[in-house]
Amino acid sequence: MLMTADAVGGVWSYALDLCSALAGVRFIVATLGPQPGTTQRAAVARLANVSLIESDLRLEWMAGGQGDVAASRDWLMSLARQHDVDLIHVNGYAQVPLAGMLPTIAVAHSDVLSWWNAVYGEAAPDDWNDYRCAVTAGLRRASRVVALTAAGCDDLQRHYGFPRQRVTVIPNGIVDAVSPVLVKRSVVFAAGRVWDAAKNLRLLDEIAPDLPWPVEIAGDTMHPEHGLAVLNRAQALGSLDRAMLRRRLASAAIYAAPARYEPFGLGILEAASAGCALLLSDIPSLRENWDGAAILLPPDEPRRWREAIRRLIDNDAERDRLQRAARTRARHFPLALMAARYRTLYQELIGAAVSYEGVA
Repeated sequence: MLMTADAVGGVWSYALDLCSALAGVRFIVATLGPQPGTTQRAAVARLANVSLIESDLRLEWMAGGQGDVAASRDWLMSLARQHDVDLIHVNGYAQVPLAGMLPTIAVAHSDVLSWWNAVYGEAAPDDWNDYRCAVTAGLRRASRVVALTAAGCDDLQRHYGFPRQRVTVIPNGIVDAVSPVLVKRSVVFAAGRVWDAAKNLRLLDEIAPDLPWPVEIAGDTMHPEHGLAVLNRAQALGSLDRAMLRRRLASAAIYAAPARYEPFGLGILEAASAGCALLLSDIPSLRENWDGAAILLPPDEPRRWREAIRRLIDNDAERDRLQRAARTRARHFPLALMAARYRTLYQELIGAAVSYEGVA
């Protein structure tokens, strides 16, 4: 398999988790955008079934990224021929090769038009028309499109006119390897790209002085194009490797995610598995996954977040109930199930391609 990935966000963890769970499948992981760091490369080196090939080609959403789309497709097809791959798994859209070349999956982890609408409450400006056209074309070229939630299917239909009935939903999954500590730390924890307005972590930074517990935020503060995002009140932990992040989650009593846009929320799933009480934004994707196992709040009402966190800090029994509810819900998303669904999809598409060649 040839799989694209980027080192910017959750796609990296998703890609390596899937590769590790399908140990009998040989993967070529081809990166676009900022190059992986030393820790990320080391994680790949530990996987015997994965080869990493890096490029300096820009992601489709980056400034000037549309100028690299054709080159990205050509590069992927060159790699596919060089390594004699059976299928291309694109974690994106525009890089989907021309139809008929090889079976191709496009996985909708996120997209700019949905991001823009969620963050700003309006349609993306005309500056993004080339992106819109490139994504629409990629979706149509793909042999199969995968979304992480039903809400993600709705986004593809709303913004790109792609019929939701043509989208397969495969939720993310994780290994339930985090054992919560017996005595949780009195801390409100959050994680995500601090520079990403969709994560809305500035809300937690704003209310941090009004909370009796400290607020800790882990995540990259350096935008790949626009510079540093600063936290003034919460404690900024910076980027943590996955092992350190999991240790922090295992000990944290509360996890907060006031995101305006979150197509799935792999970090939230990690927090739930670690037994954190969850306070999340009441948006369609998070409601779909966590309704009944978390406190859901409007993403742009700091007062309500402040009050809800204070109440949860003061109520040990409710906090304990939510911690148990989160862990129970997290067990609905095992990595083994995600991997099995992708394996079935891979086999279906490769088998269809072989049958087609036989008929020809």
